[in-house]
Amino acid sequence: MLSLCFRLILGCVFFYAGAVKVVDPQGFALSVYNYHIVPGWFVNPFAILLPWVEVVMGAALILGVLIPGASLVVSELLLVFACAQGLSLARGLDISCGCFSTSREAGTITWPFLVRDGALLAMAWFV
Repeated sequence: MLSLCFRLILGCVFFYAGAVKVVDPQGFALSVYNYHIVPGWFVNPFAILLPWVEVVMGAALILGVLIPGASLVVSELLLVFACAQGLSLARGLDISCGCFSTSREAGTITWPFLVRDGALLAMAWFV
């Protein structure tokens, strides 16, 4: 029962986060660029591909298909997201997360974002 609950939470989070980015690839590309981690030539392809990976993984978790693979991909994504946020915080960058909004007015990343990603990562590992 707990696994189902975690799977649905992760599925909804990833489906929603990806869908927001799919409809505004330019805004998400700017969010990716602001992290200064991805090489400039790869920002646009990354900003187009990643949201679709999130949507597909979210849908897989919601629908209960390919659960082991989807939870593994989601775990890896969460680990990468946490590392990117932690690195950006350590470097003192004042940027928006790009997680659930592509708006420049979205809240800036903070240490609690890492806690959130850690909790989601623990759910993915449990699933």
